[in-house]
Amino acid sequence: MTISPATRNLAQDLLDFIDASPSPWHAVATAVTRLNAHGFLRLDEAQRWSLADRGKYYVVRGDSSIIAFTVGAKPLHESGYHIIGAHTDSPGLRLKPRSPHLAENMTRLGVEVYGGPILATFTDRDLSLAGRINLRAGNSVQTVLIRFDRPLVRLPNLAIHMNRNVNEEGLKLNKQTELPLLLSNLADSLPPRDQFTAILAQEAGVSAANIVNWELNVYDTQRGAFWGPDGEFIADGQLDNLASCHAGLTALLAAGESEHTCVCGFFDHEEIGSESAQGADGNFLSDISERIARSLALDWEGYKRALARSFFISADMAHAFQPNFPSAYEPLHPIRVNGGPVIKTNVNQRYATDGVSEARFTLLCEMADVPFQQYVHRTDIACGSTIGPMVSAGLGIPSVDVGNPMWAMHSIRESAGVLDVSYAIQVFRRFFERS
Repeated sequence: MTISPATRNLAQDLLDFIDASPSPWHAVATAVTRLNAHGFLRLDEAQRWSLADRGKYYVVRGDSSIIAFTVGAKPLHESGYHIIGAHTDSPGLRLKPRSPHLAENMTRLGVEVYGGPILATFTDRDLSLAGRINLRAGNSVQTVLIRFDRPLVRLPNLAIHMNRNVNEEGLKLNKQTELPLLLSNLADSLPPRDQFTAILAQEAGVSAANIVNWELNVYDTQRGAFWGPDGEFIADGQLDNLASCHAGLTALLAAGESEHTCVCGFFDHEEIGSESAQGADGNFLSDISERIARSLALDWEGYKRALARSFFISADMAHAFQPNFPSAYEPLHPIRVNGGPVIKTNVNQRYATDGVSEARFTLLCEMADVPFQQYVHRTDIACGSTIGPMVSAGLGIPSVDVGNPMWAMHSIRESAGVLDVSYAIQVFRRFFERS
């Protein structure tokens, strides 16, 4: 397979984006760095806004969700919003508030399961911790990002000698008793919590006495990689759904002037239902879209007219056909890695796509000279969902659910195609630039 240097560079940039973003808080910080480098200005929800003609802005909520936008060349009520939405979180393990504890001579860290990860894939990996810690700062709270770049914890498998049927029955882990992570055997020197707090303080360069609490995500320290005879595939953690965040953000930063107000919204908590202040089922996007309209001197009627001329692309990864498991797929809708973005449909509205929005995205792909595919879940297997239906319902705008094909969704190490990275960026950029 022939892959151009430009296409390979985009895939490498995606891997770099993911590797810099081991938690939702880091993902937003990575996006902020890129937005700042392209002249976007940060807005504060607590302050009054004054938007410049064709200005570029972003808003962060809860440190783990972000909305970036550019003001269109045409009046908003005449052109509407072109919105791409994705999510910053991925399923996995999160530390409990009182996670450090002793087990024999080991300090272990108790975890909760976040979303629906494939738990077996977390065993025997070089795991570490990333997230944020909250510090005392007088009478206020200061939040600091923290990341251990080195392997810090591990979830060792049970030897086959004690689990003889593991290859026949699969690895089954009790979420309460068999998921705690092994940290150290230095338990004699300090109580477990004090020991762990000292480790956090040293890594963050702060006083242990000032640490109030932590919100820490477990991640795999192995960096993203190309694989295959021609390096036509990529493997990394959190492709679901940082690959969609990267595609939307890269398209927004590369897009030329648009008559539309172009928006990227990347939300936390999709994997657990999106019902939060910074989730897609909250009011973040509706608040920001209305404030944009008000700041551009539109009244309520003008804002509603803008919504009526808007379109939303819900970007989340799609299930590619894995030939070892053919019975898991709808036989008439096989999805190929490196075959282009996937339009996802479900008659029960688990995806927001309808016939018209599907046709609109099809035309976008044709204009961008990008191949596309269509996905339908097997009728006898429960279908997942995305932020598409909730955003579409909340704003009352037509929407389509799309995503790049991938393997091993919700594994700690997922795979996708190099060509698809470029395809998604091309069609998203065309969406933003389209007159």
